[in-house]
Amino acid sequence: MTTQRRGTGGFGRRTFWRLAFLTGAAFASACVDRDRYSQADAESLEAQRQAERLASGTGPWGVHRYRGYRGLAELPWFEVDGAGRLRLVADDIPRVIDLHAHLGMSLLFAPQLDLQARTERVEHVLDCDSTDPGCALDLDVYINANFTAADLWALRYDAVARMLWGSGPSKTQTIPNLRAEMDDVGVEQVAILPIAFGLPFGDDLADRWLDAIEESGTPDRFLKGASVHMGDPDWRSKLRAQAARGARLVKLHPAAQRYFPDDPSAMEIYEECGRLGLVVFLHGGRAGIEPAYTHQFTMIRGYEPMLAEHPEVNFVLGHAGARDVESAMRLAQRYPNAWLGIHGQGVSILERLIVEVGPDRLVFGSDWPFYHLGATLAKVLIVTAQRPDVRRAILRGNAQRLLAASASRAQPRAS
Repeated sequence: MTTQRRGTGGFGRRTFWRLAFLTGAAFASACVDRDRYSQADAESLEAQRQAERLASGTGPWGVHRYRGYRGLAELPWFEVDGAGRLRLVADDIPRVIDLHAHLGMSLLFAPQLDLQARTERVEHVLDCDSTDPGCALDLDVYINANFTAADLWALRYDAVARMLWGSGPSKTQTIPNLRAEMDDVGVEQVAILPIAFGLPFGDDLADRWLDAIEESGTPDRFLKGASVHMGDPDWRSKLRAQAARGARLVKLHPAAQRYFPDDPSAMEIYEECGRLGLVVFLHGGRAGIEPAYTHQFTMIRGYEPMLAEHPEVNFVLGHAGARDVESAMRLAQRYPNAWLGIHGQGVSILERLIVEVGPDRLVFGSDWPFYHLGATLAKVLIVTAQRPDVRRAILRGNAQRLLAASASRAQPRAS
């Protein structure tokens, strides 16, 4: 794969990140709680990667490898139009509700983005269509396994750009560009999920994204998300204000927010979400590309106390536990308030989720703008080709039930 280059001036981005890694590694390793995260845990992640690599293409759905998102036009449900855009052409696919998406981010010192801008194309974070032919896209592995080392350097560099001088790709990750992609592939609604990182300033994504939805001209196409940080003394009032503006889900990210899911402060947030009738959507499990010292925060066993102690709250584990999907499946089997977002998982694992967890607590998510909406949709269409009821449940029915069930539990608040 030829990787799109993002300039760093005279100081190469690879050199920059190697130096940053070397100077930060010792500090990061000292931050790991060894009672929470053992050497065996770390080794299990590498074992999962190797097993997945060997198993790719050997499952019930065979080999599904394509060249970029445009390559998905080889499947019977898609085509590439004259402008080079991937489009859904099947007319019997349920209109999709996507519960896992974001917009372009600008934080700290980075200039704010024009989230109403329209550009010629979207630069996805994993931009499989930036070259011709596109990147190697294997639908039978966890999706970030399709990253190359160069892609990972670009991802880390861009994460810093989003906080300091501004990200070029983020400028394309806007409401109109998302809406155009939704129209291309039959997505009716998308939940926009901000993250409160706990930064000293420039950390108001929730309010900015709520504003962007309201200013979009098509607010009915977007489900509003909220986020707070448990270290913020004003989190309760902020969460209530976001709910009053129409937020339906709360995004919490143990790795990005640096907290354990069973932290007492987090438990207070879950309880308040239950009172407000909000779905709690968490990043679940180790994705494998985040800083290694954050893996301690996303071990699946750490999510069990919240499920056990707050049966009145519906929780979604994003990515179905990511590379810890085996543990996430066992957790979902034990707790009826555990729902699994399917984004990222390959077709063989998606089949297992349907069989072992059941299709009724699986919800569609794309993690846009990290990936094209069609990448997750293609997997669902492959696996549900002969099961229209399962297809409809995953693509929209489960999301409707989840949102309705959570809203029905909201408690009246004193005026």
